[in-house]
Amino acid sequence: MNEPVDVLIIGAGASGAAVAWSLAETRMRIVCLEQGDWPKSNDFPSTGTDWEARALEDYAISPNRRALEADYPVNDDDSPIKIANYNGVGGGTVFYAAHFPRLHPSDFRVKSLDGVADDWPLDYGTLEPFYALNDRMMGVSGLAGDPAYPQKEAVMPPIAMGRTGEVLGTAMNRLGWHWWPSDAAIATEEYEGRAPCINLGQCGSGCAQGAKASTDVTYWPEAIRSRIEVRTKCRVSRIETNDADMATGVHYFDADGKEVFQPAEIVIMACNGIGTPRILLNSASGRFPDGLANSSGLVGKNLMLHPYAQIRGHFDERLDGYRGPPICVWSMEFYETDPARDFLRGYSYQFSRGIGPARTAINGFADGMVPWGEGHHAAFRRLFERSAGMVSVCEDLPEETNRVTLDPDLKDGNGIPAPRITYRLSDNTRKMLEHSVARGVEILEAAGAHDITTKAPVPYAGWHLLGTARMGRDPERSVVNEWGRSHDVKNLFIVDGSVFVTSGGVNPTSTIQAVALYVADQIKSRIYELFD
Repeated sequence: MNEPVDVLIIGAGASGAAVAWSLAETRMRIVCLEQGDWPKSNDFPSTGTDWEARALEDYAISPNRRALEADYPVNDDDSPIKIANYNGVGGGTVFYAAHFPRLHPSDFRVKSLDGVADDWPLDYGTLEPFYALNDRMMGVSGLAGDPAYPQKEAVMPPIAMGRTGEVLGTAMNRLGWHWWPSDAAIATEEYEGRAPCINLGQCGSGCAQGAKASTDVTYWPEAIRSRIEVRTKCRVSRIETNDADMATGVHYFDADGKEVFQPAEIVIMACNGIGTPRILLNSASGRFPDGLANSSGLVGKNLMLHPYAQIRGHFDERLDGYRGPPICVWSMEFYETDPARDFLRGYSYQFSRGIGPARTAINGFADGMVPWGEGHHAAFRRLFERSAGMVSVCEDLPEETNRVTLDPDLKDGNGIPAPRITYRLSDNTRKMLEHSVARGVEILEAAGAHDITTKAPVPYAGWHLLGTARMGRDPERSVVNEWGRSHDVKNLFIVDGSVFVTSGGVNPTSTIQAVALYVADQIKSRIYELFD
């Protein structure tokens, strides 16, 4: 058994890093257990010419495809959207595109505004200072003044829109629809020792340049300088509790496969919307027969995945190709509920540049635009560096039937049950996807595109894992309270996307980190009454 610690954090990704950094000033002894290892930038695909192949192999977003030692399998056979994650210091921020929108004020009041789902126990104003702090810590580039949001400052100038942004922005102007240069957690100038982006365009498989703000290069160096310990290759299996229903620590398997117990006064979960319910459900005991912190029966339920639609077109002129951060512009034109539509809530658009040569050929072949054999090269030249488009990020309303459970048969390398996903698209979501495809085609036609292709939902796009340990004031309708503490276990906190009450229609990383910083602030300000 290890020596007891004051705070034990499970997971070193977006939220685990933020909460660790914030709590460092307390001078408590803090340890973070991470089942993966430190990423090595010299191993990233962008350092070699085979970067497109490796993005589908050892750097694939699917843990089932990567199947590395640090990964755990996920049974997502019963879901049209497959799970994507990354296990290592930095978590999903190592692989994400660094698109960095915030939730909108309306996202926290869905029940009040639209009569569906539930309101958050927080509002935008409560999180605003933590959004701003996180923007500074991560180093966010953007353009101030976006009318879709309350006023917010830009830390650095925005990433270049390029010719792609100009063409699509001009089309949006013709249609009279909102668009704006997108916020990105990518340095556009020297920032806190990080070099600026050099437009490699391979953000989704690790940034060897270090311009992209993954937490292994932002929060963790600061936290470690403050004497926080990160133990890698440590896979947590379950949380132990005592007769007073307090967490006493966690059991984990170390790099040698030896099971170890780590005692702790406070346990903080930061394992994402799949990993957190997995550990809670696997921590069932005589006192918690349905899983730890699950008196509400909601642990693992209300899974939200953000269904994506993809709309891409091809142009007569040469655009940016795959060079530059992939997402350059966003639109919130269809974000809020419109009574004239046949669905509630809405979606955002992420306008994206082209793709690499291998994917151009493969996708073109699949779409019937690039033949195999005679005419292949001529057809390829008509497509390569001439494509652009968008994805819609559709709000996924919470439904208890969409859930994470423990698979009865599938296990990871240490014998821990794997998560099993049960997920269906609602009628509301299907209508939203159809609307976003139709409007996307309209935008591309206004931009002069031809050979437009669509896909909805995008199958391998389950990287936003939300809602499975939701936040709320009512213990019968939520897993943690309004400041992240478990209703059932007073020294257990959750800071990842599990606590989301609703999903919004934008990428969640900025909000996940703002919530983690908010929970850390609550822990510090309530330290003398934390377990009352």
